[in-house]
Amino acid sequence: MEQFPYVFFLGIGGIGMSALARWFRANGHQVSGYDKTETPLTQSLTNEGIAIHYADAVENIPLAVRENRDRTLVVLTPAIPADSLEWAWLREKGYDIRKRSQVLGVLTQGRYTIAVAGTHGKTTTSSMVAHLLHHAGLDAGAFLGGIAVNLGSNLLLPATPAAPIVVEADEYDRSFLTLFPDVAIVTSTDADHLDIYGDQTALIESFRQFVAQIKPGGTLLINHTADPSVAAAAPAGTRVIRYGLNASQGPELFAANISAEGHQFHFDLHGPQGIVADLQLAVPGYHNVENMLAASCVAQIQGVEPEKLRAAVAAYRGVKRRFEFVVTAGQNVYLDDYAHHPREIEAFLRSVRALYPGKRLRVVFQPHLFTRTRDFAEGFSKSLSIADEVFLLDIYPAREKPLPGITSDILLANITAPTKAILTKEQVLKAAQSETSFDVLATVGAGDIDTLVPQLRAVLTERWK
Repeated sequence: MEQFPYVFFLGIGGIGMSALARWFRANGHQVSGYDKTETPLTQSLTNEGIAIHYADAVENIPLAVRENRDRTLVVLTPAIPADSLEWAWLREKGYDIRKRSQVLGVLTQGRYTIAVAGTHGKTTTSSMVAHLLHHAGLDAGAFLGGIAVNLGSNLLLPATPAAPIVVEADEYDRSFLTLFPDVAIVTSTDADHLDIYGDQTALIESFRQFVAQIKPGGTLLINHTADPSVAAAAPAGTRVIRYGLNASQGPELFAANISAEGHQFHFDLHGPQGIVADLQLAVPGYHNVENMLAASCVAQIQGVEPEKLRAAVAAYRGVKRRFEFVVTAGQNVYLDDYAHHPREIEAFLRSVRALYPGKRLRVVFQPHLFTRTRDFAEGFSKSLSIADEVFLLDIYPAREKPLPGITSDILLANITAPTKAILTKEQVLKAAQSETSFDVLATVGAGDIDTLVPQLRAVLTERWK
């Protein structure tokens, strides 16, 4: 990418886009970008020296970009609408425009690559792999789909070109097919993104194509719940390791003696590399134990010894908005989580129930995408019904236009929780201020529900002090 001293991002505020922007800037490129909305993440990029504008107008594109077509790379996110004025002008002028996934493919080409795929769990698992390697003193790089608490960033810069690169392999729009990993993890193959794939069969075929691209002699770690045809697509000679929570499920890699103590989960790792006893994970959730199994096995494959692995697991502090403890005050807790698929929500809420048995649980959920809400309405209603109280926000549209008849009401109708309602953000805040019916609050979703977090933190810190 040395031929492009200038790099311009359309949709620079996306979590994956911002990691690339940081990489290019750290490697001496002049980076700038556009995004529709100013956020804490875009503010961080601005503070790091990256010029960002928020109005879609050609004249806002930096002069250096407009005057250096052949020396500028344009990086595009699929979230940019088709009627974008800047995108249209850049296309018309013949700029080199590539999707984020294509750029990731180029940057990892010729490098030892650890790619983490799955319809859920990939951000947490990839951050775990990056953390374990980094904490153990191994040189590694990482492009992550979330802000890793230990790293304070979504980017880990390697010190040398020979260092392994950890990447989150996104199945959306078949993006992960630009990657050719040495080690691949597949955390799940549940139905999702049916607006792109049409049905789960096409989604599974895409995962099969991804797995078929593992390099000769490579390794595949695959969750025991994944479609078995995915593992079958691995090239001849690939080492395939199935993993799951316990031995009764039949995996080669599993956890034993799992126990929850406070916010911590304790377990023993049993796998192809042997047993590592008494791992302590400070990020709760049975799903996170499962994610850490896969990440720990990758660390073992990279040569991390048991004592260093045990210390690294204990030091892991998670990803922002993944089972994040926002307020802890005696018997009262406020959690925030990015879950936006029924399976994710179920795993999160069941783990909350395990941590706080007998406590009254209120969940505020923002559905993400009209198509996802339509396709998984029954699953959303069922998983949310684990809570005692469910407040729904309106659907966050992201890149989509509204669909007739698809609103949060279709979820509300089938939720069986004793208390349920559709509220605005303002009403959610008022309810948190005035009502004392709940012991544990959780905000859940992938849209802009995170804008409520600092306000709820302030309200509940005051109420529960």
